[in-house]
Parts: sequence; C-alpha cells; structure tokens
Amino acid sequence: MSETCTVERTDETGPIARPTPAPDTAPLSEPRPDSPGGPADSNGGMPRWLPRAMLLALTLVAVFQLGSWAFHQLIGLLIDILISFFLALAIEPAVGRLSARGMRRGVSTFLVFLAVVIAATGFVALLGSMLADQIVKIIEDFPQYLDSVISWINTRFHTNLKRVDVQEDLLRSDWLRNYVQNGATGVLNLSTQVLGGLFELLTIVLFSFYFAADGPRLRRAICSVLPPAKQSELLRAWEIAVAKTGGYLYSRGLMALVSALAHYVMLVALSVPYAPVLAVWVGLVSQFIPTVGTYLAGALPMLIAFTVEPLYAVWVLVFVVIYQQFENYLLQPKLTAKTVDIHPGIAFGSIIAGTALLGAIGALIAIPAVATLQAFLGTYVKRYDVTDDPRVHGQWRASRTGRPVRPVREADAGERETADSGAGG
Repeated sequence: MSETCTVERTDETGPIARPTPAPDTAPLSEPRPDSPGGPADSNGGMPRWLPRAMLLALTLVAVFQLGSWAFHQLIGLLIDILISFFLALAIEPAVGRLSARGMRRGVSTFLVFLAVVIAATGFVALLGSMLADQIVKIIEDFPQYLDSVISWINTRFHTNLKRVDVQEDLLRSDWLRNYVQNGATGVLNLSTQVLGGLFELLTIVLFSFYFAADGPRLRRAICSVLPPAKQSELLRAWEIAVAKTGGYLYSRGLMALVSALAHYVMLVALSVPYAPVLAVWVGLVSQFIPTVGTYLAGALPMLIAFTVEPLYAVWVLVFVVIYQQFENYLLQPKLTAKTVDIHPGIAFGSIIAGTALLGAIGALIAIPAVATLQAFLGTYVKRYDVTDDPRVHGQWRASRTGRPVRPVREADAGERETADSGAGG
C-alpha cells in the first residue's frame, strides 16, 4: 500500500516529511445510532423504530375494535336506511310523474305518502273493527263451543264430563294462574315492542320521504365527486334499480290479487263472514311479510271460520297450505321471472340468501337487489354467438355402437364435398 508525504514546515531546521494515508484507505463513516445495526443493535438494546411500530399496530387494532363496535350498534339504523332507500325507489315512478306535470317534488312525494297512509289506515281500521266483533262473538259463544267439544268427547270416549266441572277445574288450576301472571309481564313487553316498532316505522317513513323528495339533489351530490364516465354509470344503475324495484312490487301486487281472489272464493264457499276483508288480508300479508306472512295471514281466517263451524277451520288450513305450495313452485317463480327478469332459481336462491343475511327484511329486498345487480353487470359481460350445435338444445344422437355421434362441422362438410367431387371426376 503506497503512502504520500506532505511537507510541513515546523521549525527552522527544515521541512519535515509526515506520512499521509492514501485515498483508498480512508476510514469508513461511523454508523448512526438510530439506524439498524447501530450502537443500539450492537449493544443488544431496543431499536428506536420499534416503539413507533408497536404504537401504530395498537392504534390500528383500537380503530378496528371501535369501528366493529360502532357497526354493531348502528346495524339497526343501517337496515332502516336500506329499507327506506328501496321504498323511495318504489315510489319514484309515481313521484316523477307528478313532478313532470309541474308539481313540486316535495308536494308530490307528500301526496304519494298520504295516499299510501290513508289506504293502510283504512284497511287496518276496518280489519280491527271486524276482529273486535269476532272476538266478542267468540267470547259470547264460548260456552256453546265448550259444550259441543265436551259432548263430542263423551260420545267418542264414553266419558261423563260436564261443563261446570271443566270450568271449575280450569279456574282452580295452577296453569291458569301462571298464565295470567306471565301474561301481565308479557303485556308490558308487548307494549315496549309495539312502541319500538312504531318508532322504527316512523324512522323508515322519514328517511323514505327524504330520499324520494331530495332524490335529484342526492344524485347530484353523489355525481359531483365522480368523473363524468362514472357519473353516467351511476345514473344508469339508479335507473335500473328503480325499474327492478317497481317490477318486483308489481309482481307482488299481482300475486296478492290472485291470492285474495282464491281465498275469497274459498271463504264464500264456506259461508265465512267478512270474506272480502279476510281475502284482502291474506293477499297483502302473505306477499309483503316474508317467511311468516303466510302463516300469519292464514291464522285470522281460521279463527273466523272456527266461529262458524270448527271443522271449517281445518278446511281453511288445508286450502292455505295447498295454495302456498302452488304459489311457491308455480306462480311466484314464473311471475317474478317475467316482471323482474331473473331466473326462478336465482330468485329462490336470492330469497334464501337474503333471509340468512338480514332475516325477513333481507327476503323482502333480495329479489330487486339481485335483479338490479344482474342487469347492471350484464352490460360489462362480453357475449358471443352460440354455435349451431344440436347438443346446445339437448339433442343427442347415438350411433349403432352406442357412442354419441360427433356433429358435422362446416369445415368437415366442405372437405367431404371436395372429396366427393374429386372422386366423381
């Protein structure tokens, strides 16, 4: 290794040669204390970046836990907002028609809601008065029903029961006392649930009104944060959602009409009173309350039929079960597929998936949501012309050996024609 000398004058005797290290032997710079491999690492201490990383990880975990807690607390409100949005989409065509005639959008939305509320209130009032009359009649005629049941038991099983003894045993039983005590607690719980349901219904109505009345403003607000290409896609998706939701409600209305007519004929044949109201009740409740709507709708006609003849209640139950099977497997898949334009299998699967995710509300909004998604995504799926192959239509030809014959392609047909013409020449 070479050395260079520098000359420095330090005293009077002359220059003194002092060796200087060559450039390639210059000492390396010392590592920074805060860098990996620095003194902290070499001495076995904690790197300075580790506390910051731990603090960041703890912060992310805390934010995730807080978001999860807030989501579970607000899940009820989010579901109400989702229902309100679909209700606003359902009444959008009516509101749009009134607004197109020069009426303010807020006024047109109010008129549509007012018409719906008046119709629902009138139906509930008529149904409530009918139900109250029938309950009073059942209470008044209860001794006669009890006598007929006791007479049937005595004749059938050769017993000697009396109505007075049965009433005294029933009044002195612990079962009745416990039922009354539990009933008092149940009334309080029922009142709380009713008040909570009314508040939730009011929340849904208010959000639906705001979504419908301020629909254009809401669309402008969302489009203002999107580029022009995305704005057109959003508006197209919104238009599809309105059409599919309206088609779904239209199909539900048709099924409610068919159900009401069928049950009206059955109730008139059995001479059950209030047949028109009961038929409308069955049609509406069975179609617009998923899962349990059919059983809830059939319970009231059974109760009224029992006041006429106990056996009539059994016939009503049989008819409700048979009609429900007809509707589930024949009427609903075909009608829903035509109005909402989705396959019956997809409609049935979407109802099951919606019920698993959101319960009865999910079953109600599953079909319009899936129909909207299917119609919107169908634009971006590239499609090709289907080949003219018999197997596409399920037509299979078998040869004498039992093996399926390969369909003749156009290229094979051309080669065969060429070979035939050459042989003929």
